[in-house]
Amino acid sequence: MEAQAEPHALAEQEICGLVKGLATQLEVHVRERAVNLDLTAPQATALRELAGPMTMRDLADRMSCEPSNATFIVDRLERLGLVERRPHPTDRRAKILALTPQGTDVRARLLAMLTENSPVTRLTQEEQRTLRELLLRATGRA
Repeated sequence: MEAQAEPHALAEQEICGLVKGLATQLEVHVRERAVNLDLTAPQATALRELAGPMTMRDLADRMSCEPSNATFIVDRLERLGLVERRPHPTDRRAKILALTPQGTDVRARLLAMLTENSPVTRLTQEEQRTLRELLLRATGRA
């Protein structure tokens, strides 16, 4: 029985290593593009994830970080004039984050930069769709 479990463990180990390697390449890619816009990598990640108005908690979830970390990043983006906080329509305790016109422009430039020579663009569109579907299934989000 042990001999059968070992190949699965090796496959799991290899897949984990490959996913971590891709994540590292993507982080480096974001960091290299962010500096061209005078942003940090976390600021660029926040802008990338701010596809529309959302709460701080939603942004933190999308960035895979704690809300307090997202707050720190948004504070800096707000000082740069890229993001603004608005009252939440139904929850007086929460704020809605929204891009300013300048933030929308910087985000568009960032997204264009992120698609240039991305590790993911080594894949065909069909391969990217397949990878996305597999990652959604593996993370339980499918």
